[in-house]
Amino acid sequence: MFPVARAAQSLVARGIQHTAVRQAHRKHEPNFHDKYGTMVLLGGAAMFSAVWGYVFTRLNIEWGFSPVGRITPREWRE
Repeated sequence: MFPVARAAQSLVARGIQHTAVRQAHRKHEPNFHDKYGTMVLLGGAAMFSAVWGYVFTRLNIEWGFSPVGRITPREWRE
């Protein structure tokens, strides 16, 4: 079994070496994510914060641990 395991290990190592050599010789051109990834991420985070900030400020919620004694019903309008 030992020769089979050694042969399998050398095949795996050879495949890794070939992959590393191929990637080392390939010229890397910037793609969309390299060019705009950070700006898209920051824009999404800003939009997320703005929308949820608006939602949380427009909800009439009194923030506290217990609502007992804090929530009062509104007057009925006819």
